[in-house]
Amino acid sequence: MMDFEKVIDRNKTNSMKWDFYPDRYGADDLWPMWVADMDFQTPQPVLDAMQEVVNHGIFGYHRRPSSLFDATTGWLKKRFDWDVDNNQIVFTPGVVPAISHLIQTFTEEGDGVIIQPPVYYPFYALVQNNKRTLVRNPLKETEEGFTVDLEDLEKKMQAGAKMLLLCSPHNPIGRVWSEKELTEIAKLAETYNVFVVSDEIHADLILEGKHTPFAKVAADREVETMTCLAPSKTFNLASLQLSYVVFENSRSQKAYEAHLQREFVGIDNPFATVAAEAAYRHGEEWLESLLEYVRNNVRYVKEYIETNIPEMKVIEPEGTYLIWIDMRGLNKSDKELENWLRKNAKLALSEGHIFGEEGSGFVRINAACPRTTLEEGLKRLKKAYENA
Repeated sequence: MMDFEKVIDRNKTNSMKWDFYPDRYGADDLWPMWVADMDFQTPQPVLDAMQEVVNHGIFGYHRRPSSLFDATTGWLKKRFDWDVDNNQIVFTPGVVPAISHLIQTFTEEGDGVIIQPPVYYPFYALVQNNKRTLVRNPLKETEEGFTVDLEDLEKKMQAGAKMLLLCSPHNPIGRVWSEKELTEIAKLAETYNVFVVSDEIHADLILEGKHTPFAKVAADREVETMTCLAPSKTFNLASLQLSYVVFENSRSQKAYEAHLQREFVGIDNPFATVAAEAAYRHGEEWLESLLEYVRNNVRYVKEYIETNIPEMKVIEPEGTYLIWIDMRGLNKSDKELENWLRKNAKLALSEGHIFGEEGSGFVRINAACPRTTLEEGLKRLKKAYENA
């Protein structure tokens, strides 16, 4: 079983988080806690499966075997009690490219695509780079936490938006949407004939409660639903670029597959295939241990900040290994907060404003790391606060 306390040096491995943060943050002495990948090795069965491919030594053209489909649908059934047939799955080279192709296939230039900020920042580019109209349905901040503004969502759908990009669980807020919330969204999507693309890449990373696939909630309604998933966040396999879309409508699936064929998208690599299959078949025990470790890390961050930096507030995530921290109590502008974090705290964090204007005054911290890594980052934050 993996020792999550073990610190693995990622410097000089072409790691985006550890080697390339100077390009983004303009300094080379920062402590990186930004990119949403983990500082943990993937499960041993995954490493063993990939080693077999290396040992074979031939990396010619590759096709995905039926066993990968079997392992994938088996995982969805086991984790979410979700019955998905192998023929409902279309594999893709990453969730972000998959969403881009879904936008291209099912909307036209100028069509409205709804996002729910503060939200995963590539969503903005996906809409705008494809020349669609960005429609904002900001989350509501309440005393009980963040929730969907259903009244505003209905107005945006009623006005003619064609697609909703649903982030479930939500990044960066960490909300795991309840079945009731998802049902209300499904009702609106059915009423106004809106496509729902549900990005569920963090679905396996549930810290509190349970994840409900949007497609399960929408199953009894006439809602066009496409669900984007991957083993990448779950098992730290992002660079292998393997994801998949689950379709509920075979006609829509064929249209999407035809689009991918026109774009020559679809060739997989053997490392991604064997890694995904091994993870889904043999990675569950590792995942449960990971989740418990991350839960403890989240509790540590919350208690540390409450004790040492009372002007900040931790929005405790229900899902993901990402922590949304409210720093508005410091009374700094986005630029001032950015400079303070980089120059005083010597930290590379994801500033909240990149997720939308609603994220102003917040930051996102990655807690999927050994406790000592987390401790170093928090010590830097405390020192900067005390010296302010």
